[in-house]
Amino acid sequence: MPPDASPLSHYGFLIPIAVAAVIILLRNSRPRRLKIESLWLVPVIYLVFLALALYAAPPPLTLMSLAILAGALLIGAAIGWQRGRFTRIDIHPETHDLTSRASPIGLIFIFAIILVRYAARDFLAGNASSLHLPVIAVADGFVVLVVAMLSVQRLEVWMRASKILAEARAAKGPPAPPSLVS
Repeated sequence: MPPDASPLSHYGFLIPIAVAAVIILLRNSRPRRLKIESLWLVPVIYLVFLALALYAAPPPLTLMSLAILAGALLIGAAIGWQRGRFTRIDIHPETHDLTSRASPIGLIFIFAIILVRYAARDFLAGNASSLHLPVIAVADGFVVLVVAMLSVQRLEVWMRASKILAEARAAKGPPAPPSLVS
């Protein structure tokens, strides 16, 4: 850090992250209607954009690049599964309307990834040649990680919500036959 730079300028990226965290926490503090039939749409859109990004600027096809992308995919899927498990799903007993509420723990995963990404970006910018890592593969790895995380999270929520809905419908059962005796 240059001697005339203040610590605030070095950590200035934290201000938008903090503002976003407050907005997201407030937004996720109340339940939102969950439409399980449309949970697949957003992951498909993410995957299309990921494929287009990797096609437009592909990482080098080396063993190290592929390992970075595969590792990012696995880590993102694991984090997404946990985030999905932390999502609270409720069902209205009469109407069977589903609602979901994101957990603050799930949000911590997102902000941890953002902080790791910023730290890795600065570290890799200064040490990429000595580490012999393809920087484009690492950058693409973070994108793959986020897409895997968000997609697998929705898959986990869909699986749990479908099960809850099926159980609620089965518990309600068919309507009782009308009584012949008054």
